[in-house]
Amino acid sequence: MGIIFKQSFKNSVVIYLGFAIGAINAVIFYPNFLKEEYHGLVTFLLSTSNLIMPVIAFGIHNTIVKFFSSYTTKQEKDSFLSSIIFFPLLIAIPIGFFWDHFHDFIISKLNTENNKRVEDYTLVIYIISICCAYFEVFYSWAKVHLKTVLGNVLKEFYNRAVVFILLLGVLFKIISKSEFIYTLTFFYVIRTLIMMFYAFKTYLPSFRFKLPGNLKEILKYSAYVFLAGSAGAIIIDIDKLMIPGKEAIKVASYYTVAVYIGSFIEAPGRALAQILQPLTSKSLNENDVEEVQNLYKKSSINLLVISGLFFLLVNCNISELFKMMPEGYSGGELVVLMISLAKMYTISLGNNRDIINNSKFYRMVLPIGLGMALSVYLLNRLFYYNMDFGTAGLAFSTLITYLVFNTIKLKYVDVKLHMNPYTNKTWLITSVIVVLFGVFYFWNFPTPEIFIGRLPVHPIINIVLKSILISVLYLLLVYKLKISSQVNNLMNRFMKK
Repeated sequence: MGIIFKQSFKNSVVIYLGFAIGAINAVIFYPNFLKEEYHGLVTFLLSTSNLIMPVIAFGIHNTIVKFFSSYTTKQEKDSFLSSIIFFPLLIAIPIGFFWDHFHDFIISKLNTENNKRVEDYTLVIYIISICCAYFEVFYSWAKVHLKTVLGNVLKEFYNRAVVFILLLGVLFKIISKSEFIYTLTFFYVIRTLIMMFYAFKTYLPSFRFKLPGNLKEILKYSAYVFLAGSAGAIIIDIDKLMIPGKEAIKVASYYTVAVYIGSFIEAPGRALAQILQPLTSKSLNENDVEEVQNLYKKSSINLLVISGLFFLLVNCNISELFKMMPEGYSGGELVVLMISLAKMYTISLGNNRDIINNSKFYRMVLPIGLGMALSVYLLNRLFYYNMDFGTAGLAFSTLITYLVFNTIKLKYVDVKLHMNPYTNKTWLITSVIVVLFGVFYFWNFPTPEIFIGRLPVHPIINIVLKSILISVLYLLLVYKLKISSQVNNLMNRFMKK
C-alpha cells in the first residue's frame, strides 16, 4: 500500500484544498457576488455538460485503464492509444453539426418564463462537454503510469481556484456576470490542453494507425461503460436539471450548495480512487486475487474512518453554517444529511466499483447504472413533482437509490468473486459514528450572539470549538479501538514528531 498511501495522501491534500476553496465559493462568493440567478445558471450549464460528456467520451477513459496494462510490448500499446484517442471526435463533430437541434431540445425542457437567460449560453455546454471528455481521456493516459497528482490538481483544485479568482473579478467589476461564464469556459479549454501535454510527456506513443487485435473487445467494453457512464451522469446531475423545469433557476443554486456541502465527505474516496483504479485493473489482469481482496478491505475501512470524521464535522455543524448564509440558502440541513449518508455508504464499499468495472463481470455496470438512473428519475418525479417535497425530495430520491444499488453491487461482488470489504472493525467504526452523531447533532456551545457588521461571528466560534471537540474524541476512539492499522501507524508517526 506504499505507493497507494503516498499518492493518496498527496491527492487528499489537493482535494481538500480544492474543497476548501470550493466551500468559500459556494457558501460566500456565489451567493453574494454572482447571486442566485447566475449561480443557478452556471450550475445548469455545467450539469448539462456533465450529461453530454460521457456520450462524447464513449467510455474511452475507462477503456484505457482496463486494457493498457494488458499489453506487453510498446508496439501494442502505441497501436492501442493511437486508435482510440480519436474516438471522442467521431462523436463530438456530429453533435456540433446538429447543435441547433440540441439547443432547441434543451430550451424546450425549461420553465422559460423563469429561465430565459439559458438560451444565450447553450454553446458553452457543447464546448465544456468536449473539454471534459478529452480531459478524462488524457487523465487516464497518465493514470495508467501511476501519475495522478497533476491530473488530480487540475480536476479537483484548478476549476475551483479559477472560479474563486473570477468571482473576485465580478466583485471588483473587472468582468461582468456574463463574461464570468465565457471566461470560465476558456479556462476549461486551457485545463484540457495542460492535461494533454502532460499525458504526452508521460508517454508519447509512436502514432501508428494500426487497429489493435482485440478491437472488438475494446469497442464492446467501451459501449458498455459509455452507457453506464451516461447513466451515472444522470444520477449526479438530473436533480439540478429537473429544478428549472418546475421552479426558478435560482432554486438550483440553493440545492447545489446543500449538495456540495453534503458531498464534502467523499473527498478521501476520490483521492484514493485515482491510484486504486489502475492498481485494481493491473491486479485483475494478472489474476492476483489475494491483492484485489487486500485492496478491497483496506480501502473500505480506511475510507470509512476518514469519511466518518468528515460526516460528523459537516452534519453536526450544518445548522450553524447555514446561519452565515443568505436566507434563501438556509433550511437545507435535511438535504445535507441525506446526501452525506448516501456518499458515506458508497465510500464504505472501497474499490468495489473498480473491481466490477475491470473484471470479466464488467457488463453488470450497465444494468446497475441504468437501474440507478431510472430509479432516481422516477423517484424525483414522485417526491419532487407529484408529492411536492421540495428539494428534500430530490435528496431522498438520491439516498434511496444509493442504498438499494450499492447493496446490489456489494452482494454481486460477494457472490461472483467471494469478496466482502466489511469486517468486525466496520461495525465498530459505524457504532462510533452513530454515537457521536447522536451526542453532537442537537448540541452547540452556548455562545452569545456576536456580529461584525452584518456577519454573524458566533456560528464560526461554535463550529471551530465543536469541530475540535469532535475531532479529538473521534480520533482518540479510532486509535484506542485499533480500527485501522494504517491510521494508527500514521498517528504514531505524527505523535513522535
